[in-house]
Amino acid sequence: MTLVWSHVALNCHDQRTTERFYGEFFGFRRARTVSLGEEEIIFLRKDDVYLELFHSAVAPIAKAEGDGHAHQGTARHLAFQTDDLDVFLDRIGDQVPVSLGPLHFDDFIPGWRSVWLTDPDGVIVEVSQGYRDEETAASS
Repeated sequence: MTLVWSHVALNCHDQRTTERFYGEFFGFRRARTVSLGEEEIIFLRKDDVYLELFHSAVAPIAKAEGDGHAHQGTARHLAFQTDDLDVFLDRIGDQVPVSLGPLHFDDFIPGWRSVWLTDPDGVIVEVSQGYRDEETAASS
């Protein structure tokens, strides 16, 4: 039996705005649209990763700050890795609100840095450079 990661489903105030955000800054492209009468589901894809966008008129549970919600039963944040955080930050400029960082984690892994951003619907998105597994954990 094969089991692979499939997708994350996001509730969006405006699906098109969210689609543009993940397309422009993270390279996602529309893979499929499913019509549900007056509503639709939009699937975005980047490599083997999918985002499934649902329209929602329901207000957020709470505003996410810092590195994300601490509420049980909610995702804290989405995370992406880059090989050059400075280039990424230069590219986004002031177009995307930063909720935390950039922070350095050299005490744990030399060269590890992260920044946390807020998407159009208030979802926190981490972008990290330099993370790597422990050699002992990777070999087990």
